[in-house]
Amino acid sequence: MNSHFKNIHLGSLIKKRSEELKIEMSRICNFLHCTEKDIEEMFLCKSLDSEILLRWSKLLGYDFFRLYSQHLILYAPPAAVSKINLPVQTTNLPQFRKNIYSKEIIDHILEIITNGEKTKNQVIKEYNIPKTTLYKWFNKYSKIEV
Repeated sequence: MNSHFKNIHLGSLIKKRSEELKIEMSRICNFLHCTEKDIEEMFLCKSLDSEILLRWSKLLGYDFFRLYSQHLILYAPPAAVSKINLPVQTTNLPQFRKNIYSKEIIDHILEIITNGEKTKNQVIKEYNIPKTTLYKWFNKYSKIEV
């Protein structure tokens, strides 16, 4: 499992992606409207402003926000929130129908079950993954019978 989801260092991940794509520094500076020194400083930053991150995501064709979504799925599952007895509140913010489970997350979940680190029931409880979803993952991605 990628540990990228636990300790996210955006600057180093952005630098890695820009090197993979071999994008020239002049193009990056032009797109982000900043200097080469500013870019080098961003590469050293653990986190970045969301507008800058959005521009990087567009330039590099990679959803850097997804790293945070995956972190929330793994390390702050909805089940943990429901244990706090707070009244249900409505919101005007956009609501999303489902969690976004990347292939990496699915592989990680199946791996911790296969390795015996957690049982299926523990995963269902701790990560608030529906039982049917977990079983579908096993059928689709795993060679182990459920």
